[in-house]
Formats: sequence, structure tokens, C-alpha cells
Amino acid sequence: MIRACVPWPNTCLRTPAEGVTEITDDIRAIWDDMIDTMEAMPGFGLAAVQIGVMKQLAVVDASEDRGRAVRMANPEVLHASAKLRDHVEASPNLPGVSAKISRPRAVTVRFLNSDGDWQEQDFVGLWSTSVQHQIDHLNGKMYFDHLSRTKRDMLIKKSRRAAK
Repeated sequence: MIRACVPWPNTCLRTPAEGVTEITDDIRAIWDDMIDTMEAMPGFGLAAVQIGVMKQLAVVDASEDRGRAVRMANPEVLHASAKLRDHVEASPNLPGVSAKISRPRAVTVRFLNSDGDWQEQDFVGLWSTSVQHQIDHLNGKMYFDHLSRTKRDMLIKKSRRAAK
């Protein structure tokens, strides 16, 4: 089921999400909805807080052929490369605007997978960017928090004008 994304500045977008203690059918159903929502945007990832679910859940799929979504609960970056990668990022929570953000080109992430097991996985390139973007959301951060205050304010102002 495709869910609506909460609009900025909804407080859930600034609130850290709660950890997940076990993977249940309800959690799997939320992941399914998140994947449907991500595909409908279309996007490369989605964090549960973006649809108003305050749980540490994320999905990412940066594959060319799609259908390879990685489902994560409680994701955390264990290692990040020193080499950075620029990518233009956006969010359905603040439509109509985007910004170039520099993030580590590769990360190793630890998370609970759909079987309820802890897993470590390396992500590179767009996969890495998307995973980091989703983890930011789960920690109450938006991509534009990586910009200077002036650029961030201009971006938000531009989005408000576009919404009118």
C-alpha cells in the first residue's frame, strides 16, 4: 500500500525514531508499504519516519532493475570511507527542491534484517548515499542539514514558494 509522506516541517521529521526490538509481521507489513511508497515516488530509499511511523525502519533500492530492496531495522554506520561522493539529494517530505550533498562514498552498516538477524553489509555509491540519507531521517535529520544555514534557509523558502 502506498502511504502519504508527511510534509515538512512535521515534528516527526525532527524526532529520532524508536528502536525495533523484534521483527514481526507488522514490521514486515510496514516495510512492504515503504517499498510500495518508495517505488511510487520513485526513489532510492525511504525511512519509516517519512510516512509518520516512528520506528527505526528503512528500505533502500539503488539497483538499476529495481526489486532488490534491502530492509533494515535499527541501521547504524560502522565504518565510512574517507573518500566522499557528491550526489543531488531530495525528499518527498520537502518536494520541489534538491541540493548537492557530499557523503562518504562507501559505508558498512549493521542492521536487523527481515529474518530478525543482525547483518553487516557494505554499500557503495548511490546505495551508500541512500542508506546514509535514510539513517539521517531516523535520527531526526534532513538532507539539507548538511548545508550551510544560508543555503538551507533558501532551500526551504524555495520549497514553500513552489507549494503555493
